[in-house]
Amino acid sequence: MLSLWFQSIDGVHFTSFIPKQPYQLLFTQGTGEDKEEILNYEFDTKSLICLVLSSVVGVWYLLKKHWIANNLFGLAFALNGVELLHLNNVSTGCILLGGLFVYDVFWVFGTNVMVTVAKSFEAPIKLVFPQDLLEKGLGASNFAMLGLGDIVIPGIFIALLLRFDVR
Repeated sequence: MLSLWFQSIDGVHFTSFIPKQPYQLLFTQGTGEDKEEILNYEFDTKSLICLVLSSVVGVWYLLKKHWIANNLFGLAFALNGVELLHLNNVSTGCILLGGLFVYDVFWVFGTNVMVTVAKSFEAPIKLVFPQDLLEKGLGASNFAMLGLGDIVIPGIFIALLLRFDVR
């Protein structure tokens, strides 16, 4: 997500301002002829900047559990879910969306089980939207929730339709 942000904002490419310096992280075990390569990772300056920014957001979330940090992680997880999960055909997607609809009607709207679980589970598994943002500012405490499944499942169906449209 951050690498997309570095690519282009309003046509300005931030990567042109950052020197492309290559780095290599190499871990070996043993000496001489018994030397065995354990890890060999190559990266550049852009990856280091993304690591620092992501670490700052991660520490912020761990220390404060702020809703903005929670939403940043939730959106990153949802985006990765849409990128990693693929459907084979449209009928599978329709069955999956129909199942999600029935699931939501029963477990989310019919009972309070899912709301109780979502409120008690302290992890970025949901997006939270402050309902009292105008009154309390960024320190808002009354939230509406949207589960990541309600983003990822329709998202992978839309990704299937986009792949179908491109072909």
